[in-house]
Amino acid sequence: MNKQEIINAVVKADNNHFFVLAGPCAIEGKEIANEIAGELVEICDRLQLPLVFKGSYRKANRSRLDSFTGIGDEKALEILADIGKKYNIPTVTDIHESAEAAIAAQYVDVLQIPAFLFRQTDLLVAAANTGKIVNIKKGQFASASAMKYAMDKVTESGNDQVLLTERGNMFGYGDLIVDFRNITEMKSFQKPVIMDITHSLQQPNSSTGVTGGKPELIETIAKAAIAVGADGLFIETHPDPSKAKSDGANMLPLNQFESLMKKLIRLKQAI
Repeated sequence: MNKQEIINAVVKADNNHFFVLAGPCAIEGKEIANEIAGELVEICDRLQLPLVFKGSYRKANRSRLDSFTGIGDEKALEILADIGKKYNIPTVTDIHESAEAAIAAQYVDVLQIPAFLFRQTDLLVAAANTGKIVNIKKGQFASASAMKYAMDKVTESGNDQVLLTERGNMFGYGDLIVDFRNITEMKSFQKPVIMDITHSLQQPNSSTGVTGGKPELIETIAKAAIAVGADGLFIETHPDPSKAKSDGANMLPLNQFESLMKKLIRLKQAI
């Protein structure tokens, strides 16, 4: 599938198939980003899965001041743009302030609104005004019904290309749970719904200032999401999560990606 075919598959959400947003948490450098992208493209081509390559050009939401935030905005965005051109696939990255929307839109195809920021009107409107696809992550503190109003801010600004992402809800101070009713409710808004598998397995607010996770449950959450009708899956992956510069504790090892996708395809076919 070429880039436009993938974009069409994502925004139109075929009930018989699912699509994937996958890649590293952050763009760590050109070599590692291309290694991950190349492997994902090869796998998804074999399995006929629409792939959107994911990478944050900057990590604004960090626990500690000394946490990795990026290699430089322009450098990271150029890597994303190069990957999109090289592999003829769409790319997605996060934006955090309204001024970033027009900048990032020059390099990527999908602008992602982080969960903590999903109520920020100026940010949503700025993303909408770029004409790019806008992926809104549901806040960890919010119900599915709240996402309708976030979606409306984009569509009423003249952009109908909206994706909605479930990423779990806070459970106490240091854990997240997934209420799969949220996927069903958000699908009633007639927009594609994505399950952010890896972020929903985070264990935030650690006393060390480094977010933990439960990657051993990735397959469980992914299967449940497909079973209840998620249109797409968001998965952060890395060749060696222990060496990833951001969110390694809840990433899927890259060498496990194909096996997981095959299981999920069989599950989707059975459903």
